[in-house]
Amino acid sequence: MSEQTPTPPIPEAAPQSQEELVASLNATEADAMTALQAELATLKAKSTDLADQYLRAKADAENARRRAEDEISKARKFAVESFAESLLPVADSLEAGLGIKDATAEQMREGAQATLRQLLAALERNKVIAINPGAGTKFDPHQHQAISVVPSEQEANTVVSVLQKGYSIVERVLRPALVTVAAPK
Repeated sequence: MSEQTPTPPIPEAAPQSQEELVASLNATEADAMTALQAELATLKAKSTDLADQYLRAKADAENARRRAEDEISKARKFAVESFAESLLPVADSLEAGLGIKDATAEQMREGAQATLRQLLAALERNKVIAINPGAGTKFDPHQHQAISVVPSEQEANTVVSVLQKGYSIVERVLRPALVTVAAPK
């Protein structure tokens, strides 16, 4: 005969009544509901924080745009103001010259030359530079405007004469120089 070792008894789950089972399920649902409500509250707080950050960033961007527009407006205003201040001595010189009743032609000429020097100095201070190509300079359509093409002993497509100076400001052409250009041979 074989000896059998007794097996330990399997604990039986305590029988639950239907009320206990429902109560257990309700407690589990209540725990899940509490966890979901906590997560919802956390997400709502995060959403509120992100909305606040968005509104602040939007307001900052709008303020930066407004400040930039104001700075551009002021820069334009004061740039014109500076240029006008540079021209005031020229206007004063012209008025003084015209105020002389018995000026000789030589005095008028000297006054006009002095006023022209003042005007050119004012333009130069404000970075307005004359475009005055010398004869034989290669024709540059970005700075010169050809009025006519003339036969010449010079190389083709070079400036023969300048009819009117041009002007540029900070490397931007305000007015091209009007020139005659040598024709191809």
